[in-house]
Amino acid sequence: MEDQNAVAGMPDGWQRLWAPHRLDYLRGENRPLDGNDVACPFCKIPTMKDEEGLIVHRGITAYVVMNLYPYNPGHLLVCAYRHVPDLTDLTGDERNEISALAAHAMKTIRKVSGPDGFNLGMNQGAISGAGVADHIHQHVVPRWSGDANFMPIIGKTKVLPQLLQQTRDEISAAW
Repeated sequence: MEDQNAVAGMPDGWQRLWAPHRLDYLRGENRPLDGNDVACPFCKIPTMKDEEGLIVHRGITAYVVMNLYPYNPGHLLVCAYRHVPDLTDLTGDERNEISALAAHAMKTIRKVSGPDGFNLGMNQGAISGAGVADHIHQHVVPRWSGDANFMPIIGKTKVLPQLLQQTRDEISAAW
C-alpha cells in the first residue's frame, strides 16, 4: 500500500543498509565480460601472495580462495589452476582435487565457525549465473539457521559480521 504522505526526500519508515561496493561488481568490476579488458581473476589470484589474494590453501591442481563478494562469512571458492570453463574440461585429477578440497573446506569451516549446513555449487556458463563463466570454480557457502532473514530476501542486502581478511586468516590457520 502506498503511503500518501511520502514525499521525495522525506522519511518513509524504512531502514536502509547501503552496500555501494556491490554496484561496482554488478557493473563488471573484477569480472571478465564482453566489452571490458579485465583479465580472469582466477588466473591472476594464484600469482599473488596468499594474504593479498585471499588464498586459504594451494593444492596441486586447484586452490581455495575467499569469495570477494560473499553470500555468507566463510564463502570459499575452489578453483582449478587451469583456465577451463566446464566440469567436463577437467582432468580426473583436477575433479578429484576440487572435490577433496571442497570437503576439507567444509570440515575446516565447521571447526572455525560451526555452520548448520552448506550450499555447494558450480554454475556452468553465464546463463546459469556464473560471474566468471570461463574459469571453473566450486562454491562452498556455509549456512546458519536464520541467515536468510529479511535482509537478503526483502532488502537484497547481506550483512556480513566479519571482514574478509579476518575470515581468511581464521580459515587458513585452521586448514
